[in-house]
Amino acid sequence: MELNTKKKLHALSLAEKIQVLELLDESKMSQSEVARRFQVSQPQISRICKNKEKLLADWCSGTANHERKRKRESKYSGIDEALLCWYHIARAKAWDVTGPMLLHKAKELADIMGQDFVPSIGWLVRWKRRNNVGFGARQVLVPLFPPEAPPAVLPSQAQPPLSLKDFSPEDVFGCAEVPLLYRGVPGRVFECDRLQVLLCANSRGTEKRRVFVGGLQAAPRCFFGVSSEALPTSYHPDLAIPWSEWLAQFDQDMGQQGRQVALLLASGVVEEWASLPGLHHVRLLPLSASSTTPSLPGSVVLAFKAHYRHRLLSKLAAMQSGKEGTSLAEARASITVLDALHMVAAAWAKVPRQLILSSFVQEGLAPGKTPLSLDKDTEMSPVPSGLSQEEFSHFVDLEDEDPGPRVCKEETGTEDSGREEDGFEPLPTKADALQALCTLRRWLECNSASPELFEKFYDCEMEVEQLCSL
Repeated sequence: MELNTKKKLHALSLAEKIQVLELLDESKMSQSEVARRFQVSQPQISRICKNKEKLLADWCSGTANHERKRKRESKYSGIDEALLCWYHIARAKAWDVTGPMLLHKAKELADIMGQDFVPSIGWLVRWKRRNNVGFGARQVLVPLFPPEAPPAVLPSQAQPPLSLKDFSPEDVFGCAEVPLLYRGVPGRVFECDRLQVLLCANSRGTEKRRVFVGGLQAAPRCFFGVSSEALPTSYHPDLAIPWSEWLAQFDQDMGQQGRQVALLLASGVVEEWASLPGLHHVRLLPLSASSTTPSLPGSVVLAFKAHYRHRLLSKLAAMQSGKEGTSLAEARASITVLDALHMVAAAWAKVPRQLILSSFVQEGLAPGKTPLSLDKDTEMSPVPSGLSQEEFSHFVDLEDEDPGPRVCKEETGTEDSGREEDGFEPLPTKADALQALCTLRRWLECNSASPELFEKFYDCEMEVEQLCSL
């Protein structure tokens, strides 16, 4: 009976082969001593030393199967390597790579290389085992030389949200919606006389945006023949301010100037419009949710309303004195929306820069330790004659009163004397404009107007004559 003396072959895994190389490099052990420790033959240890560079490259690649004992080379090594390269790229892009996807890509690569190869499920299993590729949990590939980790960022170094300190005072804007009874007088307040005015200015008072006005009428009769570009303010036929439209125009204007500005708004408004697409130059900064401070100081709004009321009373008084027998009710009824737009623009222009600056500082919306004192040129509009300070203050805040019930009708007064066939007054001609200039100059001459007033008249006269010559 013959005894089987053939030794059983003991193959080492890739991890064990790396341990063999480490023992040979770090200790004075011979190949025979290492072979006895791993229970293999000395020629096998010799072959491991011979393939040292290749084994180390496989180990450091991060993709080799460390438990692999033999690396059987594929008959289609070119396809094998090309597919592995594509797999690395796909996983780096966070693609979900599946088995069918790999089979399809392998066939595609074979066709490109001109090889007659049809990948099978068995081939794919062996390819995955050879290259340590597994599906399931997303595998993170470890590069040979991982990039250096970025320096740790301390909590104090984290980027804070934008604040007022990130903008110059000239680039910080505040705005406010102001309800306005444009022809309301004490004792006669009607809902149909309401306008909604949007004011906006920067914290230095050096820049006041064009006033935006919302009204109840889509096309007031007083607008007949008037170009929208010639209106003194922007007009929208709805009391609700179209914020998206207004913000988009604001952003476009700032972009043309190459500026990045901040717009202060109530926190609720910011949350509503923060996701508005296309705002590249205007950043919305919310005020504190618990803050009662408006984004445009109340003293600025009060000054605007005071100037408007003063101008309205002056116009009504002039109408009554210009035509005997005209009552206050008739005078106020002749005030049109177009008249109101002009008075709104004039009142906003009258609000002084110094008042805006000091108001922003006092409300804590602009840098400054103490509120700046106002001089005589920055005081509120003077109280009209015939009214006490208390009566005028009540008149300025007329919107706080409850308007009386009334069916709103179209504006009456001078417009009702127009042509009967269409209800509109004939448009003034160039001759009418030149004749009006002569009449106005004659009236100024007969009433001993000051030289300063005549200088303003000359400027107006020149502008009208240039328009008539076009």
